Amino acid sequence: MRRLPDDVPLPLFEIAAAREQPDENAKPLPQMPLPEQVVADYQTIRLSLKGHPMEFLRPMFAKEGVIACPSVCHERDKQYVRCAGVVLVRQRPGSAKGVVFMTLEDETGIANIVVWPKVMEKFRKEVMGARLIVVEGYIQSSPEEVTHLVAQRMIDRTHDLLGLADDALRRKAAVPAGPALIEPLDDDRREHPDNPAQKIRHPRNVRILPPSRDFH
Repeated sequence: MRRLPDDVPLPLFEIAAAREQPDENAKPLPQMPLPEQVVADYQTIRLSLKGHPMEFLRPMFAKEGVIACPSVCHERDKQYVRCAGVVLVRQRPGSAKGVVFMTLEDETGIANIVVWPKVMEKFRKEVMGARLIVVEGYIQSSPEEVTHLVAQRMIDRTHDLLGLADDALRRKAAVPAGPALIEPLDDDRREHPDNPAQKIRHPRNVRILPPSRDFH
């Protein structure tokens, strides 16, 4: 039996060698835009050192007259303002007679929101479901400069987070509104082969933002 000449490469080894050697004519991948990097960080490690989602939405909110969270301050006592942020915490202490306290966060700081029972009744869906929310109301500050924004109107703006997502999320033809956005948008709903009650979930299909800490 004759063997192949030494100068004739075998196809299998030729392909293996090609994988190890970079293609000099290959073009580098385009750099991921910073908003997408931030979203990718939140999808994987639930935080980002590169920026805050509100940072990239600030120009849009500024045109709408929405102030930053630290601007809900003692110097603006009794002013009617609009403030927006990611919901960090929702609390309803048993001693508060139905009053809900919310903490919002943007790229500059936090703001404390007071939701009276009548406002809670009217905007329950927004209070309980929004991950990004606009709050309209009056600033209330004590002599000790403990400041809150007393909500009068609340608008769920969670859908604006989609503008920061990658192309896979942006190509979705129909996106559910409100709290559904905190769940995976590209989830694989096939049944798990070993447990039909368990659905298969791709590791990347995680929440865009980590869930808030809420009362029950």
